[in-house]
Amino acid sequence: MAEIEREAMEYDVVIVGAGPAGLSAAIRLKQLDADLNVVVLEKGSEVGAHILSGAVLDPVGLDTLIPDWKEKGAPLNVPVKDDNFYMLGEAGQVRIPNLPMPPLMNNHGNYIVSMGNVCRWMAEQAEEMGVEIFPGMACSELVYGDNGEVKGVVAGVFGLEEDGSIGENTEPGMELHGKYVFLSEGVRGSLSKEVIAKYDLSKGKEPQKYGLGMKEIWEIDPEKHREGSVTHTMGWPLESNAGGGSFIYHLENNQVYVGFVVHLNYKNPHLFPYMEFQRFKHHPMVADLLKGGKRVAYGARAISEGGYQSMPKMVAPGVALLGCSVGMVNVPRIKGNHNAMLSGIHAAEAAFVAINEGRAGDELDGYEALVRTGPIGKDLKKVRNVKPIWSKYGLTASLVLGGLDMWTNTMGFSLFGTVGHGKNDADATEEASKHKPIDYPKPDGTLSFDRLTNVSFSFTNHEESQPAHLKLMDAAIPVAQNLPKYAGPSARYCPAGVYEFVEEEGKDTRFVINFQNCVHCKTCDIKDPAQNINWTTPQGGDGPNYPNM
Repeated sequence: MAEIEREAMEYDVVIVGAGPAGLSAAIRLKQLDADLNVVVLEKGSEVGAHILSGAVLDPVGLDTLIPDWKEKGAPLNVPVKDDNFYMLGEAGQVRIPNLPMPPLMNNHGNYIVSMGNVCRWMAEQAEEMGVEIFPGMACSELVYGDNGEVKGVVAGVFGLEEDGSIGENTEPGMELHGKYVFLSEGVRGSLSKEVIAKYDLSKGKEPQKYGLGMKEIWEIDPEKHREGSVTHTMGWPLESNAGGGSFIYHLENNQVYVGFVVHLNYKNPHLFPYMEFQRFKHHPMVADLLKGGKRVAYGARAISEGGYQSMPKMVAPGVALLGCSVGMVNVPRIKGNHNAMLSGIHAAEAAFVAINEGRAGDELDGYEALVRTGPIGKDLKKVRNVKPIWSKYGLTASLVLGGLDMWTNTMGFSLFGTVGHGKNDADATEEASKHKPIDYPKPDGTLSFDRLTNVSFSFTNHEESQPAHLKLMDAAIPVAQNLPKYAGPSARYCPAGVYEFVEEEGKDTRFVINFQNCVHCKTCDIKDPAQNINWTTPQGGDGPNYPNM
């Protein structure tokens, strides 16, 4: 594509991704200087189309950015009224008392929200201030300057031929140049991944860790609905097979968010995260809540879980990584949106200072310092050991030792120092011969559903004539290596049924990529044992169209 001549547009700051981090950065830049030229590029069909989060929102980021958000009609309508924690067994549950929990686990003052709707509202605020926002504009390439700095992105390429070549209907897109480029693509974004590798930003850091979060929206019997109620569970059905747990949040209009997270460092390649989620809904406590209701939406996304010790360097010449592009989720709180917003604010403030000094294309060191020493760093440092303790010693140890560590960290010290994560999630996968296959119950079509039926409730769509955006480094590896050694785990770890091994009589097994099903969760890019799958962005507007996630 390098030979294509494209038109170029010049901006002060180019922002990739209209999530909470990118939109916060855009708003803050305009608050600091209304004359700055700021553009936000969003690959989803509209702002919010690709946003999926729990979500219980800590409003600290919004309070900092737009203190009068209530008066301006921000969609934070359901304050949390009660917190419930349960340890599940197959047939029952034990309530974990709130009293011994560290104060940071308290959701008092937080709100149950649709982050998609929060981002739609934030986009309205940004546009009123003069920010240009272009949805349906996927950013497929970085543009580098003469000194190796990031100076922009290529956006809006449409109509490539199936083999990736230029056709008569191809729209080549355009280059958008900025004094600085902010990457707020969410977890494992393709441009962020390139920047981290090119500038070796993870050097000296622990590997990033991830979870797979799956979520359904249910409309339930009004008599069972408790607006403002928050429930988290651990234990069954995952137990010793994997780390993770669930959330059930009662929002308005008799709806509940039902979510399930599986930590992607699981060893057994036979594990089927999606089916663990479906099995969870048959627990008596959950089944009773959902009985008589109906599922109205489904989606999935990866979650960054490495925390404080896994955050890469956040800046390189001309570019800064924001929010989940860095990994700012507080794992025990299951919250990252507040830190994403704060990161956008910090990046904007650092860029404002630099531009006022006449700088461009250098490293925004001030942003990195604000993140690591400010409220984000303090939030993540307190909980940095919970995830690695859980991974190394199991759930019970995490509850006891991780809880103790969080308590001592609130007093300014840790008994454990900083615990390392060890392997990345791909390397954690063991050979299938070391594990027994897991027999999952067939979905009943009432509480539990097959993947393809559920994917239809993500409203995902991809233009089928374009090149597959899921690219294999070596096309032979899935059948030659992953199938015999790992029992073909991509057929299970994908929550959208993208990958399958097709056996036909008299023919060799084929590896099929149904990229049209992809909900852009990026799990394949993370968990594939050979790290053989590279997730790239499809053309703009493709992917899920989440209405209320």
